Amino acid sequence: MSDPQQPWNPPGTPDPAAPSDPYAAPPAAGQPAPPYGQQPPAWGAPAPAYGQPPAPDQGQPPGYAQPPGYGQQPPPGYGQQPPPGYGPPPGYGAPYGTVGPGGYYQAPLGALGQVRPTGKSILLFFVTFGIYGLVWYYQVHEEMKRHSGNGLGGGLALVIAVVFGFASPFLTSAEVGKMYELRGAPKPVSGATGAWYIPGILILVGPFIWFIKTNNALNEYWIRSAQPPAPPVAPAS
Repeated sequence: MSDPQQPWNPPGTPDPAAPSDPYAAPPAAGQPAPPYGQQPPAWGAPAPAYGQPPAPDQGQPPGYAQPPGYGQQPPPGYGQQPPPGYGPPPGYGAPYGTVGPGGYYQAPLGALGQVRPTGKSILLFFVTFGIYGLVWYYQVHEEMKRHSGNGLGGGLALVIAVVFGFASPFLTSAEVGKMYELRGAPKPVSGATGAWYIPGILILVGPFIWFIKTNNALNEYWIRSAQPPAPPVAPAS
């Protein structure tokens, strides 16, 4: 039916067609619509035959490629190292135990131990008639075990000190030196330092020399581990 607001058409003249939708897509020029998810063929290029794969420049986004088949050579660039700046941060996977700038240690492994003044510890040893020596063995070995995750631990060190007391100086000095080694620093004491105790006891002052060396090295380790790393020094121009 014609629009009543429009003039009548002459007899035999059909009504004008309805206006086209301005938002509708124009019909394809003789080509079927591409499948969902594929790029349409290039302008003016013939559509691929039914069942045939699209042309290399049709239907694939830029940069897309299939991985090489089994036994085939990969294309150039396939599997190469990433460009500079991509990947793990510098220093990742480096062995632990480096010393920070200025000779300071890096962050501690675990909880730090207690600094025990050497002179006070010797005095407590005499005041308690040697009992403090057993307490010292337990405490320092327990702290070193908690800090580094290695070593005897307090309980086993106390048993060794009571049953095999001659072995304790060697074991204690060795553990203190090993903590320095984990930090990448030279060891001030080692298992050989225990020789100041046995046979150093024959010169009477040997055990005191052993204790001073070992306890001072342990105190220095705790103090230096508690210090923050020094700021990097700019190279001289």
